Amino acid sequence: MRLVLLDRDGVINRDSANYIRQLDDWQPIPGSLDAIARLSAQGWPIAICTNQSGVARGLVSRSVVDAIHQQLRTQVAARGGRVVDFFVCPHTDEAGCACRKPAPGLLQQACEAFGIAPGEAVFIGDSTRDLEAAGRAGVRPVLVRTGHGARVLAGDCAQGVESFPDLASAADALLRAEGEQRSEP
Repeated sequence: MRLVLLDRDGVINRDSANYIRQLDDWQPIPGSLDAIARLSAQGWPIAICTNQSGVARGLVSRSVVDAIHQQLRTQVAARGGRVVDFFVCPHTDEAGCACRKPAPGLLQQACEAFGIAPGEAVFIGDSTRDLEAAGRAGVRPVLVRTGHGARVLAGDCAQGVESFPDLASAADALLRAEGEQRSEP
């Protein structure tokens, strides 16, 4: 079994410097929901691992975060896919928790919940924090150039990391690589 872990803001939906504060602020990036559905339909369990410090800052309620996640789940399901779980860090950097990326806690929680060794998981993100969290958790990092990804790719921290224009392209590459592995003698 393998596992796809996804960052949310900047990977699945458009990010905002002002936080995604209400359901109407949540706008999927074109092709991202279809990509999740394609991966899911091919047997890849999908989980979202997301920092949501707006909760601790009082900018968004946990019920709004949950409503956004339900909307994401519903829209992926309408495309024939499934998001199995969400792992959310509601803390700020100052909390010093083990779950806020770049700490590996969310990714470790997800791997444990699915009974997957970290080396069997991939984490698709758009930030330096995402890449660092994946490295610390022993999960394969993949960078998308949506959200903050293009800026991250221009720096040194993304050297040697697979990168793709968007989640749809990353999903296609994962599915293509899986198909190639299956066809090898």
